[in-house]
Amino acid sequence: MARAKDVVGRYGEDVAARHLVQSGLVVLERNWRCSIGEIDIVARDGDTLVVCEVKTRRGLGYGSPLEAVTARKLQRLRRLAAQWVREHEVRPAAIRIDVVGVLATGSGPATVQHVRGAVA
Repeated sequence: MARAKDVVGRYGEDVAARHLVQSGLVVLERNWRCSIGEIDIVARDGDTLVVCEVKTRRGLGYGSPLEAVTARKLQRLRRLAAQWVREHEVRPAAIRIDVVGVLATGSGPATVQHVRGAVA
């Protein structure tokens, strides 16, 4: 049986993937894992590889979804991006780290915030 947190996270990733596609990105992979962690979404924006972290919240009691992405998490995402590039043997013109925050309160459609080139 799926935990509520997992269901909410999966919903947020689905919303984020749709948002990225509607914004013109091409989703290459979802939930890619290796020994150092996981990338929620790997996409392409023109000739730029985009590593995307998705954070989903059902309310603001613990802060906004974007506030959950720390400098430490961004550092890990940079290492994960380098690992993904090595394993897939690609040479993108650039690599960008994006964060998509999804607020799913249950009353109406989810709110999406997309930060391109997130910096902490």
